[in-house]
Amino acid sequence: MRRLALVAAVAAAAGAWLAARHYLDTPLVTGSEARIVDIQPGASLKASAEAMAEQGLLDHPQLFAWYARLRGAGRSIQAGEYSVAPGTTPRALLDQLVSGRVLLHSLTVVEGWTFAELLAALRAHPAVTHALAEVDRAAIMAALGEPELHPEGLFFPETYHFPRGTPDLALLRQARELMERQLAAAWAGRTAELPFETPYEALILASIVEKETALEAERALIAGVFVRRLRQRMRLQTDPSVIYGIGADFDGDIRRRDLDRDTPYNTYTRTGLPPTPIALPGAASLHAVTHPAPGETLYFVATGAGDGSHYFSTTLEEHNAAVQRFLSRREGR
Repeated sequence: MRRLALVAAVAAAAGAWLAARHYLDTPLVTGSEARIVDIQPGASLKASAEAMAEQGLLDHPQLFAWYARLRGAGRSIQAGEYSVAPGTTPRALLDQLVSGRVLLHSLTVVEGWTFAELLAALRAHPAVTHALAEVDRAAIMAALGEPELHPEGLFFPETYHFPRGTPDLALLRQARELMERQLAAAWAGRTAELPFETPYEALILASIVEKETALEAERALIAGVFVRRLRQRMRLQTDPSVIYGIGADFDGDIRRRDLDRDTPYNTYTRTGLPPTPIALPGAASLHAVTHPAPGETLYFVATGAGDGSHYFSTTLEEHNAAVQRFLSRREGR
């Protein structure tokens, strides 16, 4: 009898082991869509397994926990939000949880955005932890360790990837550090005899170029126009800086009175660069202002062709004729 009982016990154990192995090698997710699960910080292995069962991922949380302990990974599971791909087995899931390969969300900071638009995007993102919702710009820069700086233009436009719960300040710090590196690299490789003396001045001009054109082929040409105007002490006369100075009162239509109203950003009434950037410039605009195209052109105006292109002129007479062509084309539509 004892022998029969022992044989039965061995057979049962073998059967259980085979069943366990089968479960550990069976995909948890079928179909074509991934399953999202959330492991809370500080949760025990048992609690984590039960949470995944409640979230519909594990059918046998106790078996999963047993396997994790057998692997010596009982205390190695990392908290976070995970995307469990179709075909993932319990074995592969444990590897994913131990490695901390959490689901990454993304935020694309667009070239030409203002700092206000960047803040709005951060505050609207559901995966970002919002600590700066009620904080003004000065407090934000103080939190970044640069209280003396105006925030405009200091953050690099890029697509940032991050796990759920990342603080908004951490993303701003990442974007700020990336802009510092990009600006330093552009400045280090700059051409000789530029009409500005600091990287920050290059950043200001790059922000203007960024707002003036979205065409890659025109950035260096427009930068060349502005560089020559600065050298000759001509006013930049760039509408985007005027619009920035108007601020929230701008209604989408720039008028003569706007060009005549003096603000620190009105490049029609003031010579030189505005006091700060007016937007977030990308790498192409940073390169353009540190490598402006040579030439003699001093003016440009939109062609009105609908492709964002501009007509470049050397003389004021030629420029005025181009302006009239643009106005005629616009009125004829």
